[in-house]
Amino acid sequence: MSFSRTSRTIVRSPSRAVIPAPSSKTLLIRYNTGPKRAETPEYVVTPGRGTYDTQKVPSFKDYETRKSPRVRQNISYFMAGALGVTTAIGAKDTVSSFLANMSASADVLAQAKVEISLGAIPEGKNIIIKWRGKPVFIRHRTQDEVEEARKTDWQTLRDPQPDEDRVLKPEWLIMLGVCTHLGCVPIGESGDFGGWFCPCHGSHYDISGRARKGPAPTNLEVPQYSFPTEDTLVIG
Repeated sequence: MSFSRTSRTIVRSPSRAVIPAPSSKTLLIRYNTGPKRAETPEYVVTPGRGTYDTQKVPSFKDYETRKSPRVRQNISYFMAGALGVTTAIGAKDTVSSFLANMSASADVLAQAKVEISLGAIPEGKNIIIKWRGKPVFIRHRTQDEVEEARKTDWQTLRDPQPDEDRVLKPEWLIMLGVCTHLGCVPIGESGDFGGWFCPCHGSHYDISGRARKGPAPTNLEVPQYSFPTEDTLVIG
């Protein structure tokens, strides 16, 4: 409806009311029309515009939970704990899968140990086998070779080591057939000392596999091995 007065006109409607507004400050006017806050409009005065702009602000009280703060806190703790447990399980599965993929395969494990029958190797001869992807020299030494290896002044060698420390049985010499210089495979029964010679860069090893000449810095490596029986050798 409309009211006519001599000085001003006020138009009222459910959604907007226009009346003169002071320009010095902002006023907040509320009309309480009922018990529910959702039906309470708020009217905001904007300075300098000369009118009261009204806008009904909704309330979300009807959608809020009726549970106590303690119950809501317990729910938050439960959700945080459940998320932590789920994350831990996922991390455990990831680590387990990674370790399983990094572990040795069945064919690698099968090569971890190699068993050799020594009865087929005559005295004074070498054989070469493959173990873990590397060649292994097995030498059935003669008595003269054993005496020659042991009478050498090993303390003056480049890599001092007595022959007794390199063998479990004097007649059997087991070494990795990899030159300690650059990884070539030396040739057996050759060189200046009757042992092994590496043709790549001229390294010489004696009958005990010790470096005697050339660029090789250390002796040929001796792997871990054992003799389960008199005629059986197990490497690894």
